[in-house]
Amino acid sequence: MSVSYFVRYRGQAENPRAFVDYYREFHAPLLWQFPGIRDLILHHPVDFDDPFPVTTGGELMVAQMVFDTLEDLNRALASDARARARDDFANMPGFTGEITHQAMRAETGER
Repeated sequence: MSVSYFVRYRGQAENPRAFVDYYREFHAPLLWQFPGIRDLILHHPVDFDDPFPVTTGGELMVAQMVFDTLEDLNRALASDARARARDDFANMPGFTGEITHQAMRAETGER
């Protein structure tokens, strides 16, 4: 079982490409410094065809940080690396919208 920490960027960036490029090139390396981080996955929206009516999301990007345990996540959130990542947000290209943070425990679905 693992625990993921999701940071969702719901809204618009002044320059979406510049925002994502900055995140990938400068912010992600700071996230990789979190103690106990096992994986970092950056999710980007794509156009898709669904034959059924669905409500699509409005995220510019979702960052998923994966940890082995909740204790590892909590240790990372209290770390100096987290403080540096929070400080770095001031350097990112302009973003208007809502940023949410959520921790979730993963489990495998039954077949």
